[in-house]
Amino acid sequence: MRFDEAYSGNVFIKSHPNYDESQAVIYGMPMDWTVSYRPGSRFGPQRIREVSIGLEEYSPYLDRDLDDINYFDAGDIPLPFGNPQKSIDEIEKFVTKLLADGKVPVGMGGEHLVSWPVMKAVAAKYPDLAVIHMDAHTDLRESYEGEALSHSTPIRKIAEHIGPKNVYSFGIRSGMKEEFLWAKENGMHISKFEVLEPLKEILPYLAGRPVYVTIDIDVLDPAHAPGTGTVDSGGITSRELLASIHAIAGSNVNVVGFDLVEVAPIYDSSEQTANTASKLIREMLLGWLK
Repeated sequence: MRFDEAYSGNVFIKSHPNYDESQAVIYGMPMDWTVSYRPGSRFGPQRIREVSIGLEEYSPYLDRDLDDINYFDAGDIPLPFGNPQKSIDEIEKFVTKLLADGKVPVGMGGEHLVSWPVMKAVAAKYPDLAVIHMDAHTDLRESYEGEALSHSTPIRKIAEHIGPKNVYSFGIRSGMKEEFLWAKENGMHISKFEVLEPLKEILPYLAGRPVYVTIDIDVLDPAHAPGTGTVDSGGITSRELLASIHAIAGSNVNVVGFDLVEVAPIYDSSEQTANTASKLIREMLLGWLK
């Protein structure tokens, strides 16, 4: 991947053309090789970029404009179709380079497994890393149908890597009984069903720490985000998710990277999900890049 010129395809709105001058780098991880239900999230990053042109550049929530920050869109990481391990290796190598260059990684998925190599790379730079995870699903399985590389496993992998007590999950409403039991026995924090209020309670304990935030779009109720591979009813509203992003912005945590995954445009006939995702990314950029 070249960083000496702007990505030649569609870019996220207001992306700057110079990598070296950027504070953060947006990149896509177009992978859905391991999904357990409906594929298609590999097309998510491109569609989020395309619909971002409809965004206003100003956030009335935060009173900031995209001109106030500097980020570079590096395009999608070229991943070998159907090869999860090599894809993971390529993502980790890519993000390690961003971190070495002092950039904040801003990822778009793709299935949720793509977050695992990113979080692993970030943890290598920040040994005291904590992870905030918003999702409908626990993603704490050791394997799915015998396959350890699955979008059902990334949170289990990072919890074992940095310690379960450093991982905080919110909005969870689906998972195997064994997953919830594992979290409880190992001191991992899981907040069921809601995000905003339990998140507000946790944020003071993370003050000053480096934090990585990973958001699966299916934390939203399907009424707000139908375009995803594993829909699950009973989720939160887009308003609550925006408020949660703003709560993090108003806290003293140090967000050192973040991603939004599992947007699958093929199931998003109204483009409601992609448009919501692009707005969420705008608010994360404006709220978390200081």
